Amino acid sequence: MSTGMDRSTLPAELLAAYDAATLMPPITTRDASFSMADAFVVADQARAARLARGERPLGYKIGFTNRSIWPLYGVHEPIWGPVWDTTTQLLDGASAVATLAGLSQPRLEPEIAFGFAATPRAGMTLAELAGCLEWVAHSFEIVHTHFEAWRFKAPDTVADFALHGRLFVGPRVPVGRFTDLAGDLAALTVELRRDGDVVDHGEGRIVLDGPLNALRLWVDAMFAQPQRWPIRPGDVVTTGTITDAWPLLPGQLWETRLGDARLSGLRLQVTG
Repeated sequence: MSTGMDRSTLPAELLAAYDAATLMPPITTRDASFSMADAFVVADQARAARLARGERPLGYKIGFTNRSIWPLYGVHEPIWGPVWDTTTQLLDGASAVATLAGLSQPRLEPEIAFGFAATPRAGMTLAELAGCLEWVAHSFEIVHTHFEAWRFKAPDTVADFALHGRLFVGPRVPVGRFTDLAGDLAALTVELRRDGDVVDHGEGRIVLDGPLNALRLWVDAMFAQPQRWPIRPGDVVTTGTITDAWPLLPGQLWETRLGDARLSGLRLQVTG
């Protein structure tokens, strides 16, 4: 049952929490009828507000594609939202420095990202979708939330900017270097290290049967979404974490080692 909450104020409330890195109550605790469809309406309004203040979208992030973490967070379906020129770095090499300033309860996710060369269409096969891509890369996404202790429901996460904080995209590899892009990325192994110690590992197939398949499912979902956010040549799309999302603290050094020599592991130094 709805609480009678005024949803028109939500985009401004979410942006204020984002800008100040402060917490707010989950929307679903104040309005039990708040649905995924409602959340995308709010997300679209917040997107428009960020465009109006001069931010430029560079593509998208897809979240909760890793089925193994669904029971940990209580979210059992993928989400997505824009990434921005204010949040995204295309790295010249394999190292980056990340400040936690402006982030709320940040966590780190090792992912696979793609760069579009052409706009896809709904209903593509994996091979057809691969033909729309220019490059593939390993990426680090820093996710964060403005809901205390990472407690939320799926609609809350969509409204909360799809939990996107920062995106670091490593060396881009032309997709032509892969003879079986879908299969190779599904078989990709990732070892995640913190300060030299292995803390997690995963395999690409955990991400909805592989990063390229996750991208295919997302393209179909994007074309079915009433908001119809555009997918343009040049867009970057990162496809979700291959391990759990790990809390970040100043001073940590995070590294990945990948099982495919064509893709570079990444190194991230965390500052305050």
